[in-house]
Amino acid sequence: MEDLLRVGVISSTHGVRGEVKVFPTTDDVQRFKKLKEVWLDTGKEKLLLTIEGVKFFKQFAILKFKGYDNINDIEKYKGKELWVTRENAVPLEENEYYIADLIGLKVVSDEGDELGELTDVLQTGANDVYCVRMKNGKEALFPAIAECVQNVDLEKGIMVVHVMEGLLD
Repeated sequence: MEDLLRVGVISSTHGVRGEVKVFPTTDDVQRFKKLKEVWLDTGKEKLLLTIEGVKFFKQFAILKFKGYDNINDIEKYKGKELWVTRENAVPLEENEYYIADLIGLKVVSDEGDELGELTDVLQTGANDVYCVRMKNGKEALFPAIAECVQNVDLEKGIMVVHVMEGLLD
């Protein structure tokens, strides 16, 4: 399980005073109001940044970091990811999981057949969809609904699914 969880990507600068426009990769964009710090992955190192200000514009969060006071200080971080520690992550409800924890799970049918590995999670709005690379190399999509996903055991690294009619056609 990863120690850090991605919450956004810096898409561009905002104004000339060091603010950045962040595309959120978290379910709740308002969570940025509660965050005090984030980790910036520069590609070479991870920098701990203190959040000094937060506002919102359309689907973006506009963040101001302490010590970054003009466009030249922050411009080089366009396209870079922002991460939080698990302690600063949004608490999960029962039967909710962080996507980072699901990727790589072995997917097994409720009849005991090993189907493949979970490789991605599509967030469709109605319900998530789990992308599974099947043992035969093909991809199958499983809806993240109770009728299909029977059990998730993160410690054992296994997800048990009921193969609903038509899913593997």
